[in-house]
Amino acid sequence: MTATIDRTIISEREPSSPARLSFTPAGSPPGLLDGAWWPRSRDLSRELPALTDVLDARWGRITRVTVNPTHWPVVPRKVPVNGHTVHVGWFAEEQDPNKLILHSYTAGRWDLLVIPPETGVAAATRLMSAAATPGGLHTASALMTSEDTTRHAQEELHEEEEWETDGGAAWATEKPAGFLTSARGR
Repeated sequence: MTATIDRTIISEREPSSPARLSFTPAGSPPGLLDGAWWPRSRDLSRELPALTDVLDARWGRITRVTVNPTHWPVVPRKVPVNGHTVHVGWFAEEQDPNKLILHSYTAGRWDLLVIPPETGVAAATRLMSAAATPGGLHTASALMTSEDTTRHAQEELHEEEEWETDGGAAWATEKPAGFLTSARGR
């Protein structure tokens, strides 16, 4: 489940794109989440440097990250980032599979919802907003479940609308010419 990182491989990689993040406003009441992160892949070695670039400046040096390995195919023990190393740990049962926990010696701990990389823009926008709600009482998995429910409802509505535009509902409410409404043909 863990992998070692070869420094030559990391130095040959293309630089990461900027991190896609949302945070609760500074000074807001604490909640179960401090914001959301929408990585572009499930490669922690590639994604963590972009994340720590933003967070080191905002919160102080990130020294440790923990994840649930459910959604991460490889969990490296250490990831070199700009000027330091971030230690990565994992907890299979103790940590919400949709959450990333960040630790900084100078500023404490933050819990971020991890939005799957394959999530569409509209859904990711809703999730980022929900995770950054001040005093939010939803867990990361509860937000993901709620979004799945919303997505399924929207898909069903779209299918129903499509069915109606293809003539599905029209037949049930409109009677074709010559259609008999009574036994006597009136």
